[in-house]
Amino acid sequence: MLSLQGQFTFTADRPQLHCAAFFISEPEEFITIYYDLVSIDCQGGDFLKVFDGWILKGEKFPSSQDHPLPTTERYIDFCESGLGRRSIRSSQNVAMIFFRVHEPGNGFTLTIRTVPNLFPCNVISQTPNGRFTLVVPHQHRNCSFSIIYPVMIKISDLTLGHLNGLQLKKPAAGCGGKGDFVELLGGSGLDPSKMMPVADLCYPFQGPAQMKIGCDNTVVRMVSSGKHINRVTFEYRQLEPYELENPNGNSIREFCLSGL
Repeated sequence: MLSLQGQFTFTADRPQLHCAAFFISEPEEFITIYYDLVSIDCQGGDFLKVFDGWILKGEKFPSSQDHPLPTTERYIDFCESGLGRRSIRSSQNVAMIFFRVHEPGNGFTLTIRTVPNLFPCNVISQTPNGRFTLVVPHQHRNCSFSIIYPVMIKISDLTLGHLNGLQLKKPAAGCGGKGDFVELLGGSGLDPSKMMPVADLCYPFQGPAQMKIGCDNTVVRMVSSGKHINRVTFEYRQLEPYELENPNGNSIREFCLSGL
């Protein structure tokens, strides 16, 4: 995994048939991958593909529900596009490449740069501890903030459904999987759509409200109708080993034992 900007070169010293590299930047950044030099044999079965997001053990981030593009369009194959497309920009702070190189001496050189993202939507945290405000301004989209650690998460502020400066009335049927809400998810994989719902937050409040989630991966996911400016502010810290062994208070460790 690479978290630094710069130029990177891969040269095969023997056939490399199943390779990948993961890139991650700060939450408020996009990643741009530039092809500087590519020397592979596409006709002989080599390939170099960029994926907009991450894939790990068959699971994607962002999930298909949260990403603006269909899965097939998230793959960019150098052997199909060639140097006609010199750069590729991710839709979030993570991207990756898959490659296969048969002939020793062949390979490629890439430059990785980041550019600001004013309204980050889907994010994987680089660190096990931090604070973040997720804002979705009048956009019909789903945004997931992923923390790949067991964490204590504290929500300090949640703003949902403001229209002309007035807070909307509390919906009668709860979140109901539609409208504007925030959900907390926990699981052992990467794909938020395959994770277990821990809590739904349907109504605005000023916290703090906190929960201990003893899963390998914790996600704060905001669903927005596009009618309002929605905002959630939260802090998170990695759980200590003794906290996993002796849960107390609000905890869902029992749902995640298989992943610990």
